[in-house]
Amino acid sequence: MAEQSDQDQPLRTMIVDDEPLAVERTQVICAELSSINVVGTASDGAAALRLAEKLKPDLVLLDMTMPELDGLGVARKLAEGVEPPAVIFVTAHDHFAVEAFDLEAIDYVLKPVSADRLERAIERAVARRGERKESGSQWLDELWVPHRSELLRIAVSEVHQIDAERDYVRLHVGTEESPRSYLLLQTIAGLEARLNPDEFIRIHRSTILRRDNIRGLRHDGLGVWSAELQSGEALRIGRTYLSKVKSMAGR
Repeated sequence: MAEQSDQDQPLRTMIVDDEPLAVERTQVICAELSSINVVGTASDGAAALRLAEKLKPDLVLLDMTMPELDGLGVARKLAEGVEPPAVIFVTAHDHFAVEAFDLEAIDYVLKPVSADRLERAIERAVARRGERKESGSQWLDELWVPHRSELLRIAVSEVHQIDAERDYVRLHVGTEESPRSYLLLQTIAGLEARLNPDEFIRIHRSTILRRDNIRGLRHDGLGVWSAELQSGEALRIGRTYLSKVKSMAGR
């Protein structure tokens, strides 16, 4: 009988959570999935790192809020390894999503965990097994946004406009006929720093646009300029950002 290749083997999986009932529930769900094999559990961050060093897991199902070393701290330490495991955060809190996608987690599952939701996350980890991360890439290619009882994964390529709303940003996606928008707890300056400047440009202290969403620039007189969008809408360009926006047109 031919041996299974590494790509066909179940993902060696660790469960890390300081709530015993949560660990038990996750184990029960995982027992029904042939794509993973639970090789160990840990109830705190320090124990998780010690166990990961010995077990070399492919995947860690990681609680976010734990005493002392929390899930983010564990994920950062794991990422320093030569072959770091994939991470799926499992948490009762949706406001850590920004930090989670900064750490390139596979997914972010909200408690109480449903079997189908966790299975979808694990399927994503299996699908991404063996993918090479882009060397040195510093730009975001996806965002997670709260929506009803879970977080949606939004590809950055789908976002055509970003507006600041106090401590949040509103992401505009979809088409003119079927527009959608989502709120994300993140400052516009913080998000701007993680977006590829070849694809996005800030035109105002409260607005970032995808460059290919700009149809043209319009001079409204008295030094006032506007960006005309593909939809025909015109948005005023802030004076602070005018020179950078005009440089798009070689001006």
